[in-house]
Parts: sequence; C-alpha cells; structure tokens
Amino acid sequence: MFEPPIQRLIDDLARLPGIGRKSAQRLAFHLLTVEEEDARRLSRSIVEMREQVRPCRRCFNVTDADECVFCRDLRRDPSVVCVVERAQDIVVVERTREFRGRYHVLGGAISPIEGIGPERLRFRELLDRVHGEGITEVIVATNPTVEGDTTALYLAKVLKPEGVKVTRLASGLPVGGDLDYADELTLGRALVGRREM
Repeated sequence: MFEPPIQRLIDDLARLPGIGRKSAQRLAFHLLTVEEEDARRLSRSIVEMREQVRPCRRCFNVTDADECVFCRDLRRDPSVVCVVERAQDIVVVERTREFRGRYHVLGGAISPIEGIGPERLRFRELLDRVHGEGITEVIVATNPTVEGDTTALYLAKVLKPEGVKVTRLASGLPVGGDLDYADELTLGRALVGRREM
C-alpha cells in the first residue's frame, strides 16, 4: 500500500505488543517527519538496549550490570523475595512502595497447554537462592490467572518442605470499586482473603 521502506517499518511496528496497524502507521509517519537526529537517536537506543541489557545473575531482572539495582541495594531485606513472572512486573510492585525485599523473575508461568512446564522456568535457581542466601519468605506475585495460580501452587509445594514461608498476594476488590461491577471470581477471592479488622 505504501512505499516499501514505509510499509516495512509499519509491518515491523505492528508486530510490537499493543500496537495495531493504525498505530503503526501513525508512528511510521511521525518518524518520517521528525528531525533525522531524533530518528537516529531512537535507532541507537534500541540497538544499545539489545547489546547492553542482560539478565541479572542473581534474580534475572533486566540490567546492564552483573547484578540489578535491587540486588545491589544493601538496604533491601535479602531474606524476603518476591517472585514475579516477568521483569516488567517488578515495576508494578515497586510502585506500591510497600516491598523492601529482593526479587526473582521466573520467566513466565506454568502452562501445560503452551508446553511450559517447571523445567522451562527458573525454579531451580530460586531453590538455589533459598539454600544459599538465607531466604525465609517467598511472596508469590504471579498473575491471578489459571497459569499464575498453578505456578503459585507449584512454588508452595516445592518451597514449604525447605522451611520457607510462602505467601501469595491477596486478590479481590479494587479500592473505590463498586460491588455491582465485581465478577463472581473476584468477589469470591475477596471473601476468602478477608482479614480481621
């Protein structure tokens, strides 16, 4: 439809998560109109990120150093680890300003339908950390999905015999939410996870 260089860029942009064809077209034409140096800077940023960013050797968060910023921070509690599916989930937990421990990125969740079993995730590395770092509590912050719940149950099964306290994030009603808009599963989880006042 468009000239080949523009169409190739649109096709590449449309492969990105959350970017549809129309958004890809808008971005492509925007990049065509920006200053050449701005376009080159974006290109360099992408290449530099791909070349410099790698998994943290301890927790598998993304970093440009040997260890990520959370593993290097001596003020964080090394005895409590929050387990997440993906590195970008750490940002969500950090925004709460409630967690001061360290992290462990599994690299996904157990999903037999997609052929993802425990051996394809970083459970062994977590177990090694539990043995070597004196971890006393593992907070499971996997997504509240069938796969996330399966992963949480597997973690509990593997870690409890090691004498580690395994907790799961509570799930339920959002603050300011209206009961009329809550689905049965969310409301059920809110009832089960209720706390004494």
